[in-house]
Amino acid sequence: MTSDAHVPGRTDDAAPLLLLSDTSGQPIVPGVAVLRMETTPDREGIFDGAWWPRTRDAASELPRLIEALAAQLGTVARVGLDASAWDDAPGHLVIGGRTVHIDWSAVDDSTMIVTRGPQDHFSFLVIPPQAGAAAARAAMAMAVQEGNCTPAEQILMGVGIIPASPG
Repeated sequence: MTSDAHVPGRTDDAAPLLLLSDTSGQPIVPGVAVLRMETTPDREGIFDGAWWPRTRDAASELPRLIEALAAQLGTVARVGLDASAWDDAPGHLVIGGRTVHIDWSAVDDSTMIVTRGPQDHFSFLVIPPQAGAAAARAAMAMAVQEGNCTPAEQILMGVGIIPASPG
């Protein structure tokens, strides 16, 4: 499979989506998502992927991510996010002509759940936008390691990322 890797200086709005096998040597920049396709079916570990949004504006960040995920996973029906990590909280977005419902909770856990079907959920670590590139890369790599069972907070703290309050 190929990925839509970030190209330095690129100005389009496509969200780079790197498959775990494609991450070596690829730059990790805000807007990048890493998807662990190889181990998703057996649900080993906590996270199926990791995402580093550019901003805390969910309405502008989510469409690019959902389009990239839909190209790899199929239709995305719902996305669950932590309300405390975002500046806005839309109830739904229309992406590619389809309505994607956005569920909000106040769990403050730096995670995102992407739902493709009634029982088909993908869990993502969400890297705060203000994180540095080296720390974000380390957190993303740790999150998608096969068999990883480290919670989001421990991953982020372990690489020196402290989530900031929105706004």
